[in-house]
Amino acid sequence: MATLTVREARRRRHRRVRGKVAGTTERPRLVVTRSNRGILAQLVDDANGRTIASASWLQVAKSFKGNKSAQAAEVGKLLAQNAKAAKVGSVVFDASRRLPMQRAKGD
Repeated sequence: MATLTVREARRRRHRRVRGKVAGTTERPRLVVTRSNRGILAQLVDDANGRTIASASWLQVAKSFKGNKSAQAAEVGKLLAQNAKAAKVGSVVFDASRRLPMQRAKGD
């Protein structure tokens, strides 16, 4: 068996997880994307193909001071407010993005 590149492994993992996880109107899929500069989270309804609520590090107040963990916590609070306004009570977490690689590095 040939060794996979990082990009191929990420695509394979994404397809595998997305085959098992799907968001509905009552319980949307939580997609978290991180970059070197910030973090983005959105709730996706796969049945209708639309985003219900989202939050980004760009929406956090400009006067915010703190590290990336604190920034992620603020984005989470903002997403919770937006989800509450959209009447969403529970979500399905989609870990098919870059998050599994981040956890693996720390172990």
